[in-house]
Amino acid sequence: MRGPLEKKKPYFGLTGGWLTFWVTVACATDMSLFGYDQGVFSKPISIYRENEIQLTIFDTGGVVISQDYLEVHGLVGKTTISSTVTAIYDVGCFFGAIIAFTIGEALGRKKSIMIGTTVMAVGTILQASSFSLPQMFVGRIVSGLGNGINTATAPIWQTETSQLKWRGKLVTFEMMMNIAGYCLVNWINYGFSFVGGPVAWRFPLAFQFVFLFVLWFTTPWLPESPRWLIAHGREEEAIEVLSCLEAKPKNDPFVVSQCREISFSVRYERENGVRWRDIFKKRENDTKPLRRLVLGAGSQFMQQFGGINIMSYYFPTVLTNSVGLSDELARLLTACNGVSYLMFSGIAVLLIERVGRRGLMIASTFSQFACFLVITILLRYSEASDQGKEYASASVAFFFLYFGSFGIGMLGIPWLYPTEINSLPMRTKGAAVATATDWITNFAVVEVTPIGIDNLGWKFWVVWTVTNAVFLPILYLFYPETANRSLEDMDAYYRSNPSLIVVNDSDAISRKRPAKYVVHEAEVVEKTAAGKNYASDGTVDHIERTSQEETDF
Repeated sequence: MRGPLEKKKPYFGLTGGWLTFWVTVACATDMSLFGYDQGVFSKPISIYRENEIQLTIFDTGGVVISQDYLEVHGLVGKTTISSTVTAIYDVGCFFGAIIAFTIGEALGRKKSIMIGTTVMAVGTILQASSFSLPQMFVGRIVSGLGNGINTATAPIWQTETSQLKWRGKLVTFEMMMNIAGYCLVNWINYGFSFVGGPVAWRFPLAFQFVFLFVLWFTTPWLPESPRWLIAHGREEEAIEVLSCLEAKPKNDPFVVSQCREISFSVRYERENGVRWRDIFKKRENDTKPLRRLVLGAGSQFMQQFGGINIMSYYFPTVLTNSVGLSDELARLLTACNGVSYLMFSGIAVLLIERVGRRGLMIASTFSQFACFLVITILLRYSEASDQGKEYASASVAFFFLYFGSFGIGMLGIPWLYPTEINSLPMRTKGAAVATATDWITNFAVVEVTPIGIDNLGWKFWVVWTVTNAVFLPILYLFYPETANRSLEDMDAYYRSNPSLIVVNDSDAISRKRPAKYVVHEAEVVEKTAAGKNYASDGTVDHIERTSQEETDF
């Protein structure tokens, strides 16, 4: 029985792995909703075949093929407008990420996600109850705004509350759940396509509330990011969160030393950081905010221009138009591909720490390049050879392999990398810029694909072969490893004024945590334990460290 003066345990008494588990539940639900919301609408596409006058329409599935939906919104025969209704969601997501960029740091991780979830709920209600095209347009934009806020915030929250050994696995797992949400909605759409009527499209839209309710009931009681708390002067709360996440007492030397390291990084960044209006000016002793921002956003750019959303939105169309399969077989192969895609994304969870972010991005991109190269060759010969059907059919295996190649690396790492590479004061802005980059390039790729498929034929695939080839030397030369390093290790790395080209620095590209960081952490913990730099209740007493001490490190 708890005594009258005994303090109630925070987070229902959960600590360590169990507390991290529930943060992961919230973040994974957020990303599952992201995948579901992307898949609930599809991209219709119109193709004019050579020497034909009649317009042939292929559809990827989703609510837009429901006859009742088309009639209610006056979209029968209006493929271009229907496509715009779908695409406007990406624009909403872009501006949602910009909102996270502007106010996310002030609100914190939890409040941002709660606001984004509530905005998505409003958008879901507007869509599921829609009886006019303007209402559906507004609903799509509003949902996009909420999703943009959430997708810019959830990976940061997970990153900043996870232990070093779990951080990469958990964020990658969230992207696996993104694919799970995408697969789920495909099967829901498929099942309700046999029902017809309003329920065939209203139910899949309303089903998003399952995810929203989970977020509403988990996020409020979970811990705020301890790094955000320290950055906003709430150190007592931060050390309580750190002690719960680490399952250690508040006055444990490891907990206090972590708080010390985070506090120093925050103070150093504030004293030496660059204002936004000066970010393009060279400074000798800055913390390389622009370089880190570009690396994070660049990973999202490469994800999109690696060709994934050609497949995600248009795969049945690709199979029917480029390969020559029947519509029924294309739909079946698309469903089967979704399952294999999910399995490959699960493999990434096992590889992310062993192979590292840098290694997986390079391997994933090289494999994507190889797949597109073979696809281009096979489709070229399918048009020029008497055995064209056989060549085209052979390309299907490489389309499947492409999804697997993307799933093991470029699916999840571009969402993880910006949260690791950016400093704490820049982390919200860096992740938001990366997320906005993802959504605007997503929109561009998806909009150009119908034109490319229609006009270029097999030559369309040359474009994506080249883009993946170009990305390989960029990843190899400029991207440092972030696996098996604390977030504060990355700050220390950039304070050392490293070269732009990383391949000559073994510490920058090593998959293992560099020895100097391990030694430094052990020394800090030892000094903290011996120096009594904390009060008996765990509150940090003297967390500052001299600039000379850090410079020596």
